[in-house]
Formats: sequence, structure tokens, C-alpha cells
Amino acid sequence: MPDFERRRGRLRHLLQKAGVGGLLVTNSTNVTYLTGFTGDDSYLLLTAGDAVLLSDFRFVEQLEQECPGLDVSIRKLGTEMSEAAAAAVRACKASRLGVEAASMSVDLFLRLSENLAEVEFVPTKHLVEQLREIKDRDEIAAIREAIAIAERALAVVRASLTPEQTEKEIASELENQIRRFGGSRCSFTPIVGVGPRGALPHATLSDRRMGESDFVLIDWGAVGSLYVSDLTRVLVTGKIPPKLEKIYSIVLRAQQAGIAAIKPGAVMQDVDAAARKVIEDAGYGKRFGHGLGHGIGLQVHELPRLAANQQRELKAGMVVTVEPGIYLPGWGGVRIEDDILVTRTGHEVLSSFPREFADCVLK
Repeated sequence: MPDFERRRGRLRHLLQKAGVGGLLVTNSTNVTYLTGFTGDDSYLLLTAGDAVLLSDFRFVEQLEQECPGLDVSIRKLGTEMSEAAAAAVRACKASRLGVEAASMSVDLFLRLSENLAEVEFVPTKHLVEQLREIKDRDEIAAIREAIAIAERALAVVRASLTPEQTEKEIASELENQIRRFGGSRCSFTPIVGVGPRGALPHATLSDRRMGESDFVLIDWGAVGSLYVSDLTRVLVTGKIPPKLEKIYSIVLRAQQAGIAAIKPGAVMQDVDAAARKVIEDAGYGKRFGHGLGHGIGLQVHELPRLAANQQRELKAGMVVTVEPGIYLPGWGGVRIEDDILVTRTGHEVLSSFPREFADCVLK
């Protein structure tokens, strides 16, 4: 079981450095990270000497199971969450309290400010997310599990593809197989882009059939034990288009260059640049318009980011995607995505679904 008390202790250290007496955690994913509670509509009030989870009647039994030993305050029927939060803040006697600026609504902020005029509320940014960037052994194991589930699911779907299947049907079957192999759900709605629709990096699902083109882009992931995976492959379902083989080769070389640049101390924008240069040198720089990758963990998009404006350094324990792509409107797109762990000495590619072009051709 993760050491939630240790996580809260690390957060208390950040709060001390920020000069605030505590933090009202309103981001549900951050609440899960700090407590293990997987329900919603609940806040964590963390101070130097205490931690209390604010929730309601629906989650009483779940809280006992997931958060043994943690102080819990169940708000009474008819009591709004803002009132419960105000009462908890008043009880902790904090004069300067941090709030999560990225997740707290303006309405809640105003209600608390009106009810607690004696308390100074200090907007904070990404304090818990900073902690979540560095994965511990339990988190890395959970991500490995999510990757294995996703890869097994696509292997089944790949083996059973037919020309009559639509993008929507492929996405539905991926979800079915992910659940079959022990996942709780897809980590996001799969992207299935047949032929020209692969040129849309985040294409929504349509009724276009596999047989309407010779290749398909599939971006998918699984949720295992809370943690997620995020992968992309291109499959050749018909004749091999020479242009596809050429574009695929460029994108694969770009991905390999990006992965090779990953190590502790590497600047994130430099990793992005290593992959981007391959695509730019091939003349397709304008057709790669997104960042190279992002962190994964409890969410499919979280810190850190591999992009042109990111001057921070990678650290051991971070898990990032590397997903260069080339998108040509009217023709299609190629993106290859894998999940990479930053290790103490370099990196480890956690995903193993075949990515060489020959492996993408359906026999």
C-alpha cells in the first residue's frame, strides 16, 4: 500500500516553504494521491499537525475501507460543502491557508472568503502535482500494469480487425478487452482514425470503416489500479502505401531520438528538440504541431511536459510519453507513442507493443 502519510509529510514541507499554515485540497485526483480515497465531491484539509477528509454520507463505508486511520468529517444532510469547509478551516485555526487555484471554483473561494474574513487565502499552483511528478515503486508498478492491460487489449483487437468494422466499433472493442484483462476502463476515449482521419491528432470517433483506407491510427490506454497508460500505433490494414512507409520511418526515427535524449538532468525542451529536428530535417516540421509528450500517472495528462517552452530538468521517477507525429490533411497521419520511465542512469521504455513498420502490417 502507498505511504500516504509520507506523501502528506512531503506536502507539509512544501507548505512550510510557501509560508502557509495548510492547504485545502479540492482537486479530486490530488485527494486520491494524498489519501487513497477514490470517491468524489470530497476535500482534504491538511495543516502542519492534522489532516481531515471532508465528505458526505454516500462515502462513509468506502472511507473506512480506503482511508483507515484518517480523520473524516461527514457533513450533515442539507449542509453545503462550502459550509463544511468553512467549519473545518475555522476549527484548525489557520490564519493563512493555501487553496488550489487551478481547481477551486470562484464561487467556493468567494464563499469561504466571506465566511472566514479572519483567514487569508493564498492561491497556490501545482504543489501536489509537483509531488505526483516523481513516481514511487508502487506507482511505477501500477503504470506497468496499465500498460500491460492496454497492450493485451490491442493485440486481441488487432488480430480480429475486419474491413467492416467502424472506428466506433474498434473503440468499443478496445474498452471491452481492457475490462476483460482486468482494467477498470479506458484511460480516455480511444482515438481511432482511419486513413485521412488520422490527420486529426485528436479525432473524434466516426462511422468510417476500416476497409475505406489502407491504414489506421489508434491512440488508446487503460486504467489498471488507478494509474493509466497512453500508447499510439499505426496499423496497415490493406496494401502498403509507399508514402506511409516513408512517413512512418521519419516518425519512428524522431521517436527514437527523443527517447535517447531522456535521462536525469536533461532539459525537457531539449528532449522535444531532439525528436523535432528529425522531422524538421525531413521537411515536415510544420506538420508536427504539438509537444513531444507529457507525464502520466493518476491522470492521462499531467506534469511534466516535453515541449519547446519547458526549461525544467527531468528527474528520476518521472514517467512521460514520447509521441512525435506527422499529420497531412487529406492523406492521414502517423504518430508513435510509448511510455518512458526516467531512471537514475537514463531511461526505460515501459511499453513493448511492436513499433517497427513491418510489425504494423497485418498479415
